[in-house]
Amino acid sequence: MDTSVFGGYFDSEFKEFTEPLFIRIFDGEFIVLFSTMLDEELEFAPEPIKILVSKLDDSYTEFLGDKKEAVDLANEYINGKVVGPTSYADCLHIALATIYQADLLVSWNFKHVVNIERIRGYNSINIKNGYKQLEIRSPRDIMNYGN
Repeated sequence: MDTSVFGGYFDSEFKEFTEPLFIRIFDGEFIVLFSTMLDEELEFAPEPIKILVSKLDDSYTEFLGDKKEAVDLANEYINGKVVGPTSYADCLHIALATIYQADLLVSWNFKHVVNIERIRGYNSINIKNGYKQLEIRSPRDIMNYGN
């Protein structure tokens, strides 16, 4: 998950689909992958988001170590003009999820992440570099995931 999903828990526009996702996480249906990037972004989050993060038990989280490979891949997304340089953090989330072979990357960011043209761009670069395609979805899209 990227940071937008944590914020979506408290946003009236997104909470209808984000709250059930977190219920499933708390029930152990999903493992949440954390990275240094996500930790840095959440460090400046409002207090309610920090409290939500603190409720994530270690048994349903996994920390992804930094890799130069992820930085290189994130830069390839930018150099390939999938997104601009201001979207580097989004690119790093996607690169880490790709390299660690996450099942899904979940986001509410429709401009730079959950966007069919962007997804095609990220995945074309992934394939070109020998990685598998990454499923990128919103919490709404995964309401029935695994059922």
